[in-house]
Amino acid sequence: MIRNVLVAIFAAFMLGGKAHAADLAQPPEPTPTVETVHSFVWTGGYLGLQGGGGWLNSDLSVPGGGGSKRFSGGLLGAFAGYNYQHGDWVVGVEGDVSYNWNDETVTVFGTNTDVGTDVSGSVRARLGYTVNDRTLLYATGGWAVTRGFVDVAGAPKEKETFNGWTIGGGVDYGFTDSVFGRAEYRYNDFSDKDVGGVDVDLDQHQFTIGVGVKF
Repeated sequence: MIRNVLVAIFAAFMLGGKAHAADLAQPPEPTPTVETVHSFVWTGGYLGLQGGGGWLNSDLSVPGGGGSKRFSGGLLGAFAGYNYQHGDWVVGVEGDVSYNWNDETVTVFGTNTDVGTDVSGSVRARLGYTVNDRTLLYATGGWAVTRGFVDVAGAPKEKETFNGWTIGGGVDYGFTDSVFGRAEYRYNDFSDKDVGGVDVDLDQHQFTIGVGVKF
């Protein structure tokens, strides 16, 4: 009887030892790979409003005279675009349209004439780099357009569309997951065109701030 009990205890001990040795022989679980996840992602469409100031330089060439005129005024408009983020880099495309208040009165052919631009816009590519997820530093450039006019008293208002290019940069900052703010500087070269017998060459510096919504 006692011998049978001892044999059973010894057999159980041997089996338990083998199971424990098998457990020790198993390789440890691999350490899970932790991927860096941005808490704020710029990928997606967006739209917004912007306002600021424009400093327009106009070189006027007329028979017997001409010169350079500077027009300063405010602007107000809207923008829309799409971003794609890969890692810390962001690429995108954006368009905007604004109304400018920058006309001045000049003397053309001995007559006081209102000269300036009103509606402007652009279509641009953007390349940016994120800082601390919510801050996006970017450069932008592309096609720019504006409508210039010459308004002589007693005559029909002459309007012409100027096509050129724009380049600049700025910063976007995400206040929430869907709302962001913006500050941007751009240089616009609208080239030259004949408006009412006056050769007009336009270029502009502009600075704007805005607010946008991601969706």
